[in-house]
Amino acid sequence: MADDTGKRQVKAFDVRMIIALLLGVYGIVLTVLGLGVTSEAEIAQSAGININLWAGLGMLIVAVAFVVWARVRPVVLPTSDEETTEAG
Repeated sequence: MADDTGKRQVKAFDVRMIIALLLGVYGIVLTVLGLGVTSEAEIAQSAGININLWAGLGMLIVAVAFVVWARVRPVVLPTSDEETTEAG
């Protein structure tokens, strides 16, 4: 995809989006486990903190941060004209 400056942006295959997807999936799983499946005995073993819930929410926040970062500062590939100018 080219914008008005002739540079192409990497969107779907940006490693930040892949990391965000993985953290988002794991965050959703942990959040659901923390909200619905974690028993009081498991919470008592972890010093009274619902670790699944808090770890899941933390992962979701980091996933959103990665998506925002990828949208605000996209990776821009130089065109072939710029590559020859920089090399020469």
